[in-house]
Amino acid sequence: MPASPPKPSSPCTKICVLDDATGLCRGCGRTRAEIAAWGMMREADRQAIMAGLDARLRAAYPATAEPSGA
Repeated sequence: MPASPPKPSSPCTKICVLDDATGLCRGCGRTRAEIAAWGMMREADRQAIMAGLDARLRAAYPATAEPSGA
């Protein structure tokens, strides 16, 4: 029996909420179009998108200042 192909890498955090204002998933930072096409993308393309997701989320949802501990 031939081995099944490896599962595509994914940034999914299982927090699937698309933000109307930004168009981004609040969990992973991908757009609706990226999520829809994800399984058919080349691994290199997925990796390129994943490399920018943290910065994308930080830009879209700046962290609020945390209260100081002292």
